[in-house]
Amino acid sequence: MRDDLADRFEAHRGHLRAVAHRMLGSLPEAEDAVQETWLRLGRVDADGIDDLAAWLRTVVSRVCLDVLRHRRSRREDVVDRVPDRPADDDPETEAVLADSVGRALLVVLDALAPAERVAFVLHDTFAVPFERIAPIVGRSPATTKKLASRARHKVRAATGLPGAEPTRHRHVVEAFLTAARAGDFDALLAVLDPDVVRRADPGALPPGAATEVRGAHAVAAETVLLAANARHAEPALVDGRVGIVVAPAGRLRLVLTVTVRDDRIAAYDVIADPSRLRQLAIVRPPDFYRDLNQVR
Repeated sequence: MRDDLADRFEAHRGHLRAVAHRMLGSLPEAEDAVQETWLRLGRVDADGIDDLAAWLRTVVSRVCLDVLRHRRSRREDVVDRVPDRPADDDPETEAVLADSVGRALLVVLDALAPAERVAFVLHDTFAVPFERIAPIVGRSPATTKKLASRARHKVRAATGLPGAEPTRHRHVVEAFLTAARAGDFDALLAVLDPDVVRRADPGALPPGAATEVRGAHAVAAETVLLAANARHAEPALVDGRVGIVVAPAGRLRLVLTVTVRDDRIAAYDVIADPSRLRQLAIVRPPDFYRDLNQVR
């Protein structure tokens, strides 16, 4: 009988992992949430469950909601003590995470209140009706709909920049990141203004590194040395301007505010100070909401 229940659970494991991954932004935490769901299933009479898929999705969502609430109570850990190499920081995991939701989007989702995030993910990503979401977040269906709407508004915020300039700036930033990931010195020189200035918070730099570097050759040389950071980076809108987010496993670590002039990077600031990071409004560029819908 237990084997039959395990087989039925395994049939839903992929969906449960997807739900937990979208909510938590961490594959290890998602796996833990799925395992906890299995343990809870073992404590009830499964024969009395009319709709096992809905029951499992409800339970894993409640587990994720508890995790999100605990995480929010320790908000300083998200920024203040992000490890250099998180437990799920391997190339395969990073690729899956980036392809499925995008690191910058995970940063946006992580800024939502736990109930907002659960309502938004379940409804907008998995098309779960508000009547089914309401008991999970402990609200009425009408209030749950408002939670999702509020979350949707936050996610979409600042994504409607008009005109061609932001698009050109994004292309410049993407060219910089491509060169940085490859450690391509010549390509970096091509995208950097000859008089570019790089400023950085001390916490963003190796011990002894200068907080300010001037000139394309010096900045390019430093970027090549720090190329590992670029693997976790992607373009984002930072306070309404095109910049860069470095967020291993979706946890905000660094933000680069970028100044583009004549289609080259003229300056950028690397922000690592927790108090400064908390004040930034960060969203992924205008196509990110479409990308989210594509991962249903």
